[in-house]
Amino acid sequence: MRDRWLRFLLLSRQLPFSPLGSRVHQCRTTLLCPRTALVDQRATFFSLRRFCSSPEVVNEPAKDVLDQTDLLGRIFAEIGKSDDEIKEALDSKNISITHELVLGFFQSSNASLDVDRRVFDWVSRNHGEKLSSKSYNWMLGILGSNGAATDVWEMIELMKRKGYGVSKGAYDRILEKFQTDGLDDDVEKLKNLYSSGSISCRNNDVGSALDKLAYGVSELIRREIWGDHVEKQLSDLNVEFSTGLVVKVLDGLQSDTNKALIFFRWIQETGAFVHDQRTYNVIARILSREDHSQKFGSLCSEMRSKGYEFEKETYIHILQQFIQRKMLKDAVDLYEFAMAGTDKPSTRDCTFLLKKIVVSKELDMELFKRVIRCFTANGNSLTDAHLSAVIKSLVSVGKFMTEWDPILSTMEEAGYSRSYWGNHELAFKLSREDKSGKLLDNGLYRPGDHGTWHSLIEGYCSSGNMAAACKCFRLMLEKEGVEAAGYGHLLDLLVTTFCTKSTPLRGYNFISEMVNEKGLRPSHTAYKTLISKLLSKLHLKEALATMSMMKAHGYPPSLDLFMNYLSQKGSPEEAVEFTKALMSKKLPATSIYIQLLSQYIAAGRISEAQELLSKCPKYIRNHGDVLNVFCSNQI
Repeated sequence: MRDRWLRFLLLSRQLPFSPLGSRVHQCRTTLLCPRTALVDQRATFFSLRRFCSSPEVVNEPAKDVLDQTDLLGRIFAEIGKSDDEIKEALDSKNISITHELVLGFFQSSNASLDVDRRVFDWVSRNHGEKLSSKSYNWMLGILGSNGAATDVWEMIELMKRKGYGVSKGAYDRILEKFQTDGLDDDVEKLKNLYSSGSISCRNNDVGSALDKLAYGVSELIRREIWGDHVEKQLSDLNVEFSTGLVVKVLDGLQSDTNKALIFFRWIQETGAFVHDQRTYNVIARILSREDHSQKFGSLCSEMRSKGYEFEKETYIHILQQFIQRKMLKDAVDLYEFAMAGTDKPSTRDCTFLLKKIVVSKELDMELFKRVIRCFTANGNSLTDAHLSAVIKSLVSVGKFMTEWDPILSTMEEAGYSRSYWGNHELAFKLSREDKSGKLLDNGLYRPGDHGTWHSLIEGYCSSGNMAAACKCFRLMLEKEGVEAAGYGHLLDLLVTTFCTKSTPLRGYNFISEMVNEKGLRPSHTAYKTLISKLLSKLHLKEALATMSMMKAHGYPPSLDLFMNYLSQKGSPEEAVEFTKALMSKKLPATSIYIQLLSQYIAAGRISEAQELLSKCPKYIRNHGDVLNVFCSNQI
């Protein structure tokens, strides 16, 4: 045994000999990790002691590391960046992700929890080999000190699967926060797990040795071209491979997918280890980092034949990798595989995949159908929320009008039945995107469903397609009848949109048609809005005709709008037309003339006031109050 270890030491690094201790396991560790062979026994003991029972010792990062951690925080503070955009930002700042940088960031971080999460998740996805047990413990402590109880337990489970223990420092931070927040159940659970050793560092001297052993094995594989000599060196180690050791070695080989897979197969074929669900999950995550579709598919088939399935974290990680590289077929294959297991993806994953499929460059309806079939075959039902999400995605890439029909048909074939609310949303989105107005020929409306009509009209108004909006309104009256249509607020909307689009004349023509031919009654607000916009565009004749319709419906005629317009811009002739429009069976009240003349004079339009007076009826010209208006202003 002694000769084997000496031979391995000489073959690997040929470092100075370190005497073998009484514990073979500890001796293996020291030899496999040459760096620690240079550290004296007392320093090694102190390191182990501190790792097991003391809070994390914060060694102040070097100044350049501090500068980089600050830049790292700023980059990840920007929400919504893709992995590629983050990588470009890091490259532009000459920031290279290292274990020391990640630790320095968490040790000196004063960022928000969301930023810390984004940093950890991004590094985990893209540089998982840079995260150590200490990195996980720092992130765990941050989660705990922020009271994120659910995330704490998920992180602990993840660490257990990786073979990492929880440091005393992280434990103390979590416990203190749980106690402060009154989370008694979580406090009790944490204490029980810690006292039982399930998450404690009491055996971290063993864990540390395992880390060093795994490091030595992965270093041996990384630095050599795989061949018989590498296999011989591994065999000569006489290592008893456990799940924890295999997981750590594979983690150390993440940057070299081929070697990780070769090692995975080698220990299986030589009988050195029988893979379980945990090690299959690790190699699956590694394969997903690069384009190994065929190998990944074979691995999935192998896992299924052995009754293994993906853990939730593995599934999420691989799905993100596939989506980022736009490998939609692989993502759908993964979804189908995961849905066949006991720990099925959430219903949100179906929506997520459907959205990604419809926004792809070329819509693959077969992938769309596969996701829906898999989802519904597992006892789930499509809802309005799925339709809404898909519609929103289609609209975002400008493919709504060309693709919505086959998508909706596929969903309905899978058992989806639109509710009134779903039909209303679909109608609104469709009409907003329907530039040609052809949608009205597709029979989207349902008899008696006034809401769909309203949604169609609102969508057309939202996009400014007033010709289609008016056509739809007329069709609604024809199909549903004037009494049943509930047209009031729609007339207001149509008038307001016409005015907003600076086309009040079209609004006037439409209102005239609806009042005179259909017998509709617009609201007082709609009339006032239309008159105001007509006057602003100097369309007095149409404004007066609108006022006549107002009066016929019993509304007050909004004299102030006309008075303001006439006194500022109107001619005396227009003022006379206004007074005539006010006539019924008797002449306009004297007060109307007095108000008109007063406003002309107040606006400094003396000559126009005098001309208007000359055009007034004789009984107005001779009226004492009218003469007083001129006398009081010394005219």
